[in-house]
Amino acid sequence: MKTKRVPSVGILLALVPIVMNGADTTTKATAPQLSVSQIVEKNVSARGGLERWHAVQALEMKGKMQAGGNRRATIPVPSTKMSPEVKVNRPVDQAELPFVMELSRGRKQRLEIQFNGQTAIQVYDGTQGWKVRPFLNRHEVEKFTPDELKAAAQQSDLDGFLIDYAAKGSTVELAGVEQVEGRGAYKLKVTDKNGYARHVWVDAEKFLEVKVEGTPRRLDGKYHPVAIFLRDYRPVNGLMMPYLLETTVEGVRGTEKIEIDEIVSNPKLEASKFAMPR
Repeated sequence: MKTKRVPSVGILLALVPIVMNGADTTTKATAPQLSVSQIVEKNVSARGGLERWHAVQALEMKGKMQAGGNRRATIPVPSTKMSPEVKVNRPVDQAELPFVMELSRGRKQRLEIQFNGQTAIQVYDGTQGWKVRPFLNRHEVEKFTPDELKAAAQQSDLDGFLIDYAAKGSTVELAGVEQVEGRGAYKLKVTDKNGYARHVWVDAEKFLEVKVEGTPRRLDGKYHPVAIFLRDYRPVNGLMMPYLLETTVEGVRGTEKIEIDEIVSNPKLEASKFAMPR
């Protein structure tokens, strides 16, 4: 079923770097003393419950990404639960770039972004990845680089890092309590079956994820820490999903947003969507 179309303000999925102004996201805070199991159980319940999430095999999101209006040459588009970084030429003036993102179980991901009559495509089938980048005058199909494959393999499945974490081979530890945008949040360290670890912050009152540690980004010869803030949760067929994600890259200024016009739960996605063209 499709969600109703709502005003663009407040239904945003921001996947490009910003710097949060006036928000101390690492200040220590207090919260009720709970075990990891209790925190995760409350998080799963707050997000709609295991039964509903187990019924979801695919998701489709459509909207527009705001871009442009500054001198940066490209738009890096990372993801928390999606594919590795895409780079597209940044328009001089502020523009809205239509996108379609499709997710399927097994970390399958397909992202399309349109600009000036051209479409950039980036696909990961759970094992291999490919891309077409006409914005960079690269019209041929290219395979993911080893770094891109590594980044894609480290992303969560469509239900996130905490749901069924043990069944996925991950472990979760409580790393403390911190303040995220003025609210107490449990800081959890999630280590996947391959030993890759990242932190996830869960709000101490609503028990929804409010922040996720992203893959460090290489800029000017150095790796900069990345954090993704999850906001504006709304129900989608009984599931609570964030409609606003904003990514911060340490030392980077500027804001880009993506507005989601609609979300479809369990769309019919053909296998060919994720197959590399021959």
